[in-house]
Amino acid sequence: MIHEVDEALRRLLEGAGIAASGVEVVFDAPTRDWAARRSAPTVCVFLYDIREDNTRRGSSSGEVYDEDGLVVARRSPARWFELTYLVTAWANRPQDEHRLLSQVLACLVSTDTLGAELLTGSLAELGLIVGLDGGGTGLEAPAASDVWSALGGELKASLGVRVRAPLAGIERVAAPPVTEGVVVRSVPRSGPQAADSARRLRYTEVSDPGEEGFGGSRERRPRPARRRRGDRQP
Repeated sequence: MIHEVDEALRRLLEGAGIAASGVEVVFDAPTRDWAARRSAPTVCVFLYDIREDNTRRGSSSGEVYDEDGLVVARRSPARWFELTYLVTAWANRPQDEHRLLSQVLACLVSTDTLGAELLTGSLAELGLIVGLDGGGTGLEAPAASDVWSALGGELKASLGVRVRAPLAGIERVAAPPVTEGVVVRSVPRSGPQAADSARRLRYTEVSDPGEEGFGGSRERRPRPARRRRGDRQP
């Protein structure tokens, strides 16, 4: 799921015209060594925090159907995670970096969700809404200064971006539907098994369930009438 969010962010930024100006979109850690090797204008989208959103954890499982409408598997509910990115712009001059960072900011703050045309893999199959917060409000992740200190680099202008994405649940294959009744065979211990010794439980002399199933082929007894309180049985 994480790499699918990365791809969606890449498509979002490239669709905003960043790639057309020769700017690369990378997901590397902006360390001091990486910055020294950089040779072209770059937008770095660095993932540095992953946390589960426990408020959105569900308990009900979903069902997976085949072409005939039969249940073939059951899937546990998706679990939601918050992915926090540090977005920076890199160029030869600070003015160029600020211009590029402003273009990225305009793209992110105008996007509340990652559209279906940006999603791939499991995110596209689930069909759930993937939220995007490009303003950096309410982030519970480590501060940007702490991230730069951990990376060993100098503090740089950056944007905090948070994506709320679902992680697909685990699928478990379901048992095939029941099409026959239970059959019990009894034979003497010393004798061979007879052909007519089979006895069908609850489904007497029924080999084909028909349109109504095995339950529809049985005779149902009428329900006894309910007695009112105070009536005496004769």
